[in-house]
Amino acid sequence: MISARHRLIADAALGVLAHHGSRGLTHRAVDTAAGLPPGSTSYYYRSRAALLNACVQRLVEDDHTDLDTLAGLVAAADPATLARSLAQVLHRWLTTGRQRHLARYELTLESVRRPEVAAELHRSGSGLRRRIAGILADLGAGDPPRQARWLVACIDGIVFDTIAGVHANDPVDVAELEAAARDLVDAVLPARA
Repeated sequence: MISARHRLIADAALGVLAHHGSRGLTHRAVDTAAGLPPGSTSYYYRSRAALLNACVQRLVEDDHTDLDTLAGLVAAADPATLARSLAQVLHRWLTTGRQRHLARYELTLESVRRPEVAAELHRSGSGLRRRIAGILADLGAGDPPRQARWLVACIDGIVFDTIAGVHANDPVDVAELEAAARDLVDAVLPARA
């Protein structure tokens, strides 16, 4: 668990990434965004690489919180409950969590040029996929690791398309999200009698 100050700085850095892109991510910009005195961010994160890794860790922490919520809702439930829960998570990501995902895309692009960021994103992404595979296994999926991989890829596509793709300027359609979530769940789970 990171300290409140570390979390404040990481959250501010994610906000800077979302609003100004990777080029705008400086220690000074994060100090300003966090409302901290100049030099505060560099005290906690000496290098830009350390600041980027803090951003990745903060995203991972939020992702696990979302999975904890989702797993708790579907632990002993059925595919319909999973689909409704998934639609609710997607709606939150596309509305109040929009900035978080814009920052994630900036980090993803940064990882193309920074192996240390790529390694952390890949490590955390693999861990999240294992957790999703566990949820799918509990619900009777035939090949949970493979199905988790493609379920996450499809979810990533929905989020990207709605936040930064062709539909970025369209209002979020809750009914469409619910239908998409049902289709995804139906694709990875066996039909129930």
